Amino acid sequence: MRFWIKEGAVGERIARCGCGQLCVTVTGEPDRVVMCNCSACQRRSGSQFGSGAFFQRTNVVISGDYKSYTRIGDSGKPLTNYFCPTCGTNIAWEAEVRPGWIGVAVGAFADSSFPPPTIVLYDDQRHRWITPPADARIMPGSARSR
Repeated sequence: MRFWIKEGAVGERIARCGCGQLCVTVTGEPDRVVMCNCSACQRRSGSQFGSGAFFQRTNVVISGDYKSYTRIGDSGKPLTNYFCPTCGTNIAWEAEVRPGWIGVAVGAFADSSFPPPTIVLYDDQRHRWITPPADARIMPGSARSR
């Protein structure tokens, strides 16, 4: 699929895949920034945890070619990941458990001033040498009720 960016929005940030052809443009501040330690996010991100910023779907524009992969999350509902078919970067996702919102991989913004995580999910699966932000709300297990 292919979408096009609306240019010149105020307060926008752009997340890009590794090769740069897939972009996610967001307007405004994220509703929440999450550090997820579940094994699915570890595998999806190829790192010790996944970090995502959540924006209202109406404030997100995806441009470029992408493919999607849908799996059933711990909630029992579908979660769809969007990734670049050229370089493989997983740049965004949507979960039926949180309709109207889209998560964007924080690392794809390549912005060291991006807000830190305020919620830590699946802390029981966190690598013990990773230290979450001191003021983040720590959730030990499943995100079913969030």
